[in-house]
Amino acid sequence: MAEFKAIIFDFDGLILDTETAEYRACNDLYRQYGAEMPVEVWGRFVGTDASSFDLYAHLEECAGAAVDREAARAFCKARYDELIANERARPGVEDYLRDGRRLGLKIGLASSSSRAWVEGYLRQLGLESWFDCIRVRDDVAKVKPDPELYLKAAEALGVKPEEAVAFEDSPNGALAAKRAGLKCVIVPNELTCRLEFGEHDLRLSSMADMPLEEVLARLSS
Repeated sequence: MAEFKAIIFDFDGLILDTETAEYRACNDLYRQYGAEMPVEVWGRFVGTDASSFDLYAHLEECAGAAVDREAARAFCKARYDELIANERARPGVEDYLRDGRRLGLKIGLASSSSRAWVEGYLRQLGLESWFDCIRVRDDVAKVKPDPELYLKAAEALGVKPEEAVAFEDSPNGALAAKRAGLKCVIVPNELTCRLEFGEHDLRLSSMADMPLEEVLARLSS
């Protein structure tokens, strides 16, 4: 049986569901133009670098009309801020952090987002102090689905990849974890449950559905 020494969490969509809020804000913009943002298009960029995707060019293509980009950007930000304002950590997250500490596990975070974004939200949620290491896009050459974020997090925690379990909500994140050699538990959110996942070791609808100790036991057997 495997002996796990660390758990490593994704952030967006896994700890706090920023992803569903971002998608809904974007889709509300598209609907103003009589269009829809396809989930399968959006899903390609969840959990990774989306800078190559020109949202407004795509909207213009879908709507067949010019888009005022400044106004569209302002609308999306205001709508996102409205949607995220009342969001809290996803169910079970705080239980897993407490249980991980009680079990003597190292606790890490690996996110394709920026440090300012991740740490800002962690402070708002009161969760920043739980993590022994935080690795973000600022720390690597390539973000997920490249394995570098998980390899850097495991190294910082002083564990081998096979001694760590990743918790992910997106296909890109799960692919990064498996490429790095970690066990991977997927916990899709309202948006990513509609996406197709590749290799993973366990799927939960919520961390509240199964205690951390049982998760580790299942992965060890």
